[in-house]
Parts: sequence; C-alpha cells; structure tokens
Amino acid sequence: MTLKGTSVVIFKMSANGENNELVSVETPPNNKRRRKKSIVWEHFTIEPVAPGCTRACCKQCKQTFAYSTGSKLAGTSHLKRHIAMGTCPVTRRNQEKNQLTPYSPGTKTGSATDPPPKRRRASPGSPFFPFDQDHCRQEIAKMIIMHEYPLDMVEHPGFVSFAHNLQPRFNMVTFSTLQGDCVAIYLREKQILQKVLGGMPGRICLALDLWTSSQNLGYVLVRGQYIDADWKLHRLILNVVMVPNPDSGNALTQAVVSFLSDWSLESKLFTVTVDQRFSNDEATGDLKGFFSVKNPFMLNSQLLIGHCYAHVLSSLAQDALAAVRESVNKIRSSVKFVKISDTHEDKFIELKQQLQVPSTKTLFLDDQTKWNTTYLMLVAALELKEVFSCLDTSDPEYREAPSMDDWKQVETLCTYLKLLYDAASILTATTYPTANMFFHEVWKIHLELTHAAVSQDPFISNLARPMQEKFDKYWKDCCLVLAVAVAMDPRFKMKLVEFSFSKIYGDDASIYVKIIDEGIHELFLEYVAQPLPLTPTYVEQGISSSPPKGETSPGGTLLATGDGLLDFDVYISEISANQQSKSELDQYLEESLLPRMQEFDILGWWKLNNLKYPTLSMMARDILSIPVSTVDTDSVFDVNQKVLDSYRASLRPETLEALLCAKDWLQSGSTEMTKAIVKMEF
Repeated sequence: MTLKGTSVVIFKMSANGENNELVSVETPPNNKRRRKKSIVWEHFTIEPVAPGCTRACCKQCKQTFAYSTGSKLAGTSHLKRHIAMGTCPVTRRNQEKNQLTPYSPGTKTGSATDPPPKRRRASPGSPFFPFDQDHCRQEIAKMIIMHEYPLDMVEHPGFVSFAHNLQPRFNMVTFSTLQGDCVAIYLREKQILQKVLGGMPGRICLALDLWTSSQNLGYVLVRGQYIDADWKLHRLILNVVMVPNPDSGNALTQAVVSFLSDWSLESKLFTVTVDQRFSNDEATGDLKGFFSVKNPFMLNSQLLIGHCYAHVLSSLAQDALAAVRESVNKIRSSVKFVKISDTHEDKFIELKQQLQVPSTKTLFLDDQTKWNTTYLMLVAALELKEVFSCLDTSDPEYREAPSMDDWKQVETLCTYLKLLYDAASILTATTYPTANMFFHEVWKIHLELTHAAVSQDPFISNLARPMQEKFDKYWKDCCLVLAVAVAMDPRFKMKLVEFSFSKIYGDDASIYVKIIDEGIHELFLEYVAQPLPLTPTYVEQGISSSPPKGETSPGGTLLATGDGLLDFDVYISEISANQQSKSELDQYLEESLLPRMQEFDILGWWKLNNLKYPTLSMMARDILSIPVSTVDTDSVFDVNQKVLDSYRASLRPETLEALLCAKDWLQSGSTEMTKAIVKMEF
C-alpha cells in the first residue's frame, strides 16, 4: 500500500493561552519530502505559479525556468546550463571579477566566522580520469627533454612538494630513473626514425656544427637533411659526438664515422657541410680520403665538403665592425647615455619632436654576442643622428657626441652590413630553406665586395678588401653547389647563372658558365647510370606500355606491316630519334622559365613533375636538400662559438646525445615520421 499523506492534529493556542482548538494539518506526501540531491538546487528555489505548476527561480538573477506542470517534470539540464555555461549575468559578472582580482598570499575569501564549505557531489557528467603512474613518469621525462630542465630537478624539495600536493599517489622518480626514462624515449624515437631514413627515396646531407665546453672538449652536432617521398624537407639532429681534441684533423672524420656506424647510410650520403673550424685542408683532406676508400662520390667529391654560410657571414661582419670599432663605440656610448636615464631619454624625445625628425626607429643597446643587434642599433642611431648632434647643446651632461666623420664611416659600414644581414636572414625562417634560395644573395655579395675593394675611396677599399678576399674563397668553394641548386629552380634555371656571371666576370663569363653547365650534365649522367625506382604507374601497367604482338590496342585493330605506310614509319622513327637525343636535363633547361612568384613552392613543383622528369627529379631532390649552414636559427648571428653549459658538460655523452636528439625529434613531430612509415609500408 502506498501512503499518499497523513493528517496531524495539533493544538492552536491564542496569545493569552485561551481558546485552545484542534487544527488538522495535511502533511505533504513522502516523495515531496525527499532532499533534492542535484547541485543546481544550491542556485535555484522552487516557486509555485499555479495549482500543480511550479517554476525554478535563480537565486542570483531571479530569472525563472519551467520545472513542473502537474505530473510532468522539466528536468534540471537547462538549469545547469544557466549556471555552468555563464548565461546567468550575475554569476558571469562575479566570475569576471574573481578573474580580475589578483591573488595575494594569505588572503582568504569569506570571513573568519564563515562555516567550512560543504563537500559537493560531482555532477553526473563530470569526466573521471584514472591515475596512471607510468604515464606521469613519461610526461615528466618529456617535460625535462623539451624544456632542457636539469635531470636532478625531480629531487629538488620544492618540486617534490609541488608534485605531492598535486597528486599524493604519485611516487616521485629519482635522478637515475628519470635518466633511464629520457633515454628510453630517445631510443623509441630513434627506432622510428631509422625506418624512415632507411626507406627515403633520395640521399641525405650532413651539417657538422662544433660546440665546445669549459673542459676544452668538443661536441659535434651532426644534423641530417633530406627530402622525403612526399617532397617535404627535414632537418634533424642525428648524433652528438664528443671529440676529446676538437682542433685535431681527425675530429671531423670521427663524427662522420660515428654517424655512419649508427645509421648505416654509407651509400646514401651526398654532401657534408662543416663548421668553420673544420674548414682546413687537413680536416677535409682526411675526410675525403676516408670516403674514397668506402665508396665513390658524385663529381669526384666536388660536392662533398661545403662551408657554413652563417659562419662566413658572421666572420665578415665582425671584420667590418672591427675596422670601424672606434666610431661604433662612440655611437654605442651615445645610445647608452640616452637609454640608461629616464631624464636623458625624455630630453632626447623632446628634442626629436622639436627638430621634427621623422624617424620611427627606437634606440636600444646591442647584444655584442650577436652582430645583427649591433647593425640594427647603428641603423636606428643613424636615423636620429641629427638629434644626437644637437643633444650636447641642450644637455650639458652629454659630452661624447660622434663627429660627422664618425657618422659617415658608420653609414658606409651599414651599407655592407645590410648585404650580410639580408643574406643571413634567409636562415632565420621558421622552415629551413632549400639550397636554391642562396645563389642570388651570394653572387650579389661577391659582386659588391669586388667593386668596393677597388674603390677610389680609400676608406671603402680598406674596409672591403679583407672581406672580399675571405668571401672569394667561399665563392670558389661553393659556387658550383649553389649554381647547380639554382638551376633546379624552374624560375631561373641556367639563365640566372649566365646573368650573374656576366656581371661578375665580364667578357670571361662564358668560360665560367661552361664549367657550371658541364658540371650539371656530368652529375646528371651519374644519375642516369642509376636504376630508376618503380613508380605506381610502372607497377600497375608494367615497364612497357605497348600492347603485345597480335593484340588490339585501344584505338582499334593492330595495323599490318603491309599497309603501305612504311614511309610514315620511317618518319616517326626519325622524330623519335631526335626526341630521344635530348636528355631530360636538356629538355628541362630549354623550356621557358616560370613566372617569378615570391611564395613559389619548388618542392611542390618537382612533386608534380617527377613523372615528367623521373631521373632529373632524383637529382633535384638531392641537390635541393644540401644544407648551406650548420647552425640552428637561434645561432645564425652569433659572434662567438657555441659553448656547452657546465650542467650539460657534466652529463655522460650518451645521456647528452639522448636529450639533444630527443628534443629535436619531439619538436619536429614523431607523428609525421610514423605517418611516413605507414605510407611507405602501404
């Protein structure tokens, strides 16, 4: 039996205690007396609006919502949305106020007499995340790798306390355990990368960057650069090799041998670009001798050894700055005078406004470990030199004003620093540029320095001559590689080489153009001698596309030999012979140039045309992947050589290699590597 309700008899007494009477009161049914468990009822009240009909009223904004109409309940989902999704205007304002109120230690919300907050039940829709000790360990290891935190960070009391309060169930790892976890991540990623490199269609190019430590040890970072089957350029750190004697001749060979033993890519090594300290005859000669025994290289190793483009430009910039050091120091001191004092800077700005100097440049002090900051500081100061010239009259404390001759020398200096700055800026792009991007900048620098070295102005000639001699050596060593690379750009081909050589060499330009042209054709013939990989078209249709003898072709029945068209057959064979006499390279070079577009995707173009030029595309893939620089984007403008910090230098070489390589691979995205493996296996 279901109890609908009960009657209770109570005494009703008047204020004076008389006229007691019995009153019968109906109590609500049991189902109305149950405590509502949903969290929304902390924010809403139920109000009757008609017999058998109630509405839920928000305690904050007093807005009402449908709740009950007789025997039908509206539920609470719309009430939760009103509170949780921020549609309640009062709740939203309170949340914004709380977000804008800064937190200060020791402050508490509410008064001291407030009762302790009640424990609230989690809403039924709240997700539940199970605790996973192993997953947490992996995430800590990745954090250490990605942000280069010290391994012993997990033993610091502050970090241990933080982790314990965040998740008391987590067992904090030790230094040794974390080291093992980091190495395990490195080995897992390396296994993935080995499959990718083993199945890449082209060759790999190396860039060797030398770091040192306070213990006079050398660390060679071996970066590999290659273009994958989908015509995407990749640049990865593959090895970190410790060399006890970084200045010795065999340090370069030691690093390359370590790479080859690790990755087994002897037959796929194409070029090596080296750090400036390796650019000597002893080091490069030792490496060429090693390779001549292992396997022959294309063009008799003429493409094998290159020099770091960033280091060459940095060296030229340092030479130029040193030649005008006194004038540069005067301007640096003037900028320092303005920037170290708010009073001085206010006077400088006021004077600039009075003189109506239109410059929008802002003065700043340079970082003398990066030459580009010095160049940019000088450029800003040059635009404000009129203000500096008048500053000594308005501010008696300013006594180091550069002379007009100083400004003139620095202005000339910045003309040549701009050439180097523009050329180096290509290397600071978010994605590493292909090799075709550098020829234009290099030949312009060579031409400008050559003209400046013979200038009638003694200051210009003395400034440019040492730079020209140093850059001329780089031009002779790398001209062939850069010219072949730009020839693989369908916007320029050999035309840009012919044009630039006519500017540089004048009447002798044809001699040098012929050297480049012969080098390209000789390299192409070496690719012709290699077997072509089977494309999907060949796999599906076979090598020959002509129908077998006696079978019909799609155009109709096979014509008999006695059909009276023998002259036509001879005509066709002559045309075919003439067409076959032209190689893919010649056909490519003779075709019209593509229109020059700023955002041209050269790898995308070769991807679309690799069936038209199957052999030449193999050559283009390798040529375009050649790295011209050994450093990363953050070190392009560095004046000093990279020095390993004391913490990293204290690690075991195997651990250091694991941390540096794993960080590089994780940043590049191992998921892309996994996709490449799946695509390759498919």
